[in-house]
Amino acid sequence: MRRVVRRFTALPIRTRLSLLVAAAVAFAVAAVSVTAWFIVRGKLYDEIDSDLRGVNGPVEAGTINSVLGDCDSSPSRQNIFGPPSDYYLQLVKADGTACALDNSAGVVRVTGRDTEVAENPAPDTEVYRNGTDSEGKPVRVLTVPVVLAGPGRSLVEGHALVIAYPLESTQSTLDELALLLLVVSGIGVVGAGIAGLAVARAGLRPVDKLTAAVEHVARTEDLSVRIPVEDESEDEIARLSRSFNSMTASLATSREVQQQLIADAGHELRTPLTSLRTNIELLTRSEETGRPIPAPDRKALLASVKAQMTELAALIGDLQTLSRSDAGTPPDRVQVVPLRDIVEAALRRARLRGPELTITADVHPWFVRAEPTALERAIVNILDNAVKFSPEGGTIDVALTDGLLTVRDHGPGVPADELPHVFDRFWRSPSARALPGSGLGLSIVARTVQEAGGEVTLGPAEGGGTVAAIRLPGAPTLPPALD
Repeated sequence: MRRVVRRFTALPIRTRLSLLVAAAVAFAVAAVSVTAWFIVRGKLYDEIDSDLRGVNGPVEAGTINSVLGDCDSSPSRQNIFGPPSDYYLQLVKADGTACALDNSAGVVRVTGRDTEVAENPAPDTEVYRNGTDSEGKPVRVLTVPVVLAGPGRSLVEGHALVIAYPLESTQSTLDELALLLLVVSGIGVVGAGIAGLAVARAGLRPVDKLTAAVEHVARTEDLSVRIPVEDESEDEIARLSRSFNSMTASLATSREVQQQLIADAGHELRTPLTSLRTNIELLTRSEETGRPIPAPDRKALLASVKAQMTELAALIGDLQTLSRSDAGTPPDRVQVVPLRDIVEAALRRARLRGPELTITADVHPWFVRAEPTALERAIVNILDNAVKFSPEGGTIDVALTDGLLTVRDHGPGVPADELPHVFDRFWRSPSARALPGSGLGLSIVARTVQEAGGEVTLGPAEGGGTVAAIRLPGAPTLPPALD
């Protein structure tokens, strides 16, 4: 059975639907045909039984006594109900002896049900059954007590009257009906299979389109393929098609972002790598030619190599952070964290990087759901950006109130035409190209804040400088379930 199920499930959906439709129709047609055959059979038997009841009737006492006497002496044909007919007419004794009448069509084989009626005759007793005559032909049999004519309508003890009618024509009719129903059922099943196949083809045509689109994407990696879907359609196929279109659109966007990231990363990596190669070639040439580089120049050259390596390491770290952000934050890393503690930790790092600056802080408790490490790095990037552009001896104001973190510096500010690009990857202001950095810091900030369900903005501050604002959803107190 399991093997049959496995083979069936291995068939194409179209074939399975056709077979299921054909099987369902076959079952329904078979049930209707069998029911119809039994109903017709019952109706025909009812008509025959009615005719048998019409033949039965009371018998004159003198006639029956004469017949019984003749049957007791010799079971021969006697006449009670008129001229010969197509009916079988015979008397049955309690011992099973049959006495056929002169007008009987033949002799019916006696059964125990007939002798029971003869042994215990009762008024209005009628026993119907199917039987056979002496030649083995099928007959419909009615066995009743022998009723004497007269006011008392008394019964004759020890005898029963058997009336039967041949069933050859009836069975022939039933056989023809069975054959007709079988032919009609076969035609119905075949037609149902054809109709099921047509319906399956029509119903699965959108699935075929979806399959072809998926196979095309798998074969060519062309993510521009879209499946046409009617706007008003809300069936499962339409929803699946919309989901596929949304998936391919997201994959195409992700690929474009990835390709752009690779291209931008290659461009940004080229500068420090070129500088490193040049400096290392100078050092190598000096060693190979035996012409030592003056000590001050050698020291500056090594300092440049170290700076370029530091810049390269920072760039690689930023790229790894962005790649993890693109892949999504694992749910097990997201937790409820105190934003004030993270801001204070970031402030300590910022004060080490800008000891000549004055950094003021007014932070209040606020709890958010985020990845702690990523969130701290984002806040550090915001503070590093403020430290980088603040003048020597300048002030940086940091405030955290009701989930709004603001970092305001007093530097030169960002031109209005550059504000739309500050969160783009690898974008750097022309005035800041000489400063250290990869152009990925604010991109990391934007991605981290977005994953935490917040938003970040950067704009000019009143009186000069720049103010960065990060708003994160949360609560001022730790939820009781997590406290």
